[in-house]
Amino acid sequence: MLARTIFTDEHDLYRRTVREFFEKEVAPFHDEWERQGVVPRELWERAGAQGHLAHAVPAAYGGAGVADFRFPAIVIEEQANVLASGPGFSVHSDIVVPYITSLGTEEQKQRWLPGMVAGTTIGAIAMTEPGTGSDLSGIRTRAERDGDHFVLNGAKTFITNGQLADLVVVVARTSDDPHRGLTLLVVERGMDGLARGRNLEKIGLKAQDTSELFFTDVRVPVGNVLGVEGAAFFSLVHNLPQERLVIAVMAVAAVRRAFEITMAYVKDRTAFGRSIGSFQNSRFTMAEIATELEIAQVFVDRCIGELNAGRLTADIAAMAKWWTTELQVKVIDRCLQLHGGYGYMTEYPIARMYADSRVQTIYGGTTEIMKELIGRAMGL
Repeated sequence: MLARTIFTDEHDLYRRTVREFFEKEVAPFHDEWERQGVVPRELWERAGAQGHLAHAVPAAYGGAGVADFRFPAIVIEEQANVLASGPGFSVHSDIVVPYITSLGTEEQKQRWLPGMVAGTTIGAIAMTEPGTGSDLSGIRTRAERDGDHFVLNGAKTFITNGQLADLVVVVARTSDDPHRGLTLLVVERGMDGLARGRNLEKIGLKAQDTSELFFTDVRVPVGNVLGVEGAAFFSLVHNLPQERLVIAVMAVAAVRRAFEITMAYVKDRTAFGRSIGSFQNSRFTMAEIATELEIAQVFVDRCIGELNAGRLTADIAAMAKWWTTELQVKVIDRCLQLHGGYGYMTEYPIARMYADSRVQTIYGGTTEIMKELIGRAMGL
């Protein structure tokens, strides 16, 4: 395997602390959290206390002020290493927090960011609606201005951290313009009219709370508008490269773990008096996976460097997102096949990885949408 060259000694030291956190605080309890359908709030506070949330938040608001995506990438990778799909840390830290740091007023930053760094304020973002998926222009959740408030009505679905969230960045329509009519409103826990639906039952990601949210005449103060009224579409598009790179990092980390698990299995498991790894089909399959993993890792590492340099474009991020997530689904399917009947048993990690992987090609923009974006960027 090629040595990864994007990390320094400081990153390697941090990785050890992150790995220890997940091995001690998460791995022993994750099966129980899967049965419960949610992780405990105390886990978020422990992650915050150890500096594993919202790395880029400036020191003035309680953060480390480290605008280096390699640090959150390490958290994503080590979470995948212990097969802990439950904690929605990356949505909170790498998707929600950047909206506040880049668009928030000084008052908003002072009010929200310290708790988000500490893990006492959990964030979510609400874009998807029951009848609207990747098409932001079709959003129907509406906010009407009423004095110094917006009155918010509508529904959102598939919201990660939906049960635990204290702060939800809601994409709402404030005018009929398809693109210039969307505004980001921050809805906080305890606001009248905010209702959480059931914790959705999914085929995978069992420990990750994913919810429906309902807004009935929620009065959101004008002071909770993020950025400029009517500019949400452009803010969302600006942040999408990082959001899609988050998913790509997850995907490659999952491929690596599946490869490691399966390598150990095919060396240990025997058939016809020999290890199944010694059969040509197994060797060829593992050789193909190893090669694809190396290609994917080099590309994603390059994208991390481009993001840090402020050069990661929407089309390149889309390439990373669709290719790595499709690879994740394909590789884990092949790894499960090599496990035979045991691969279908949920006590085997590869079975849980199989169920968890399937959504990766859907959320954050489907594979088909990614290809459409790439094609348009090519002038087609």
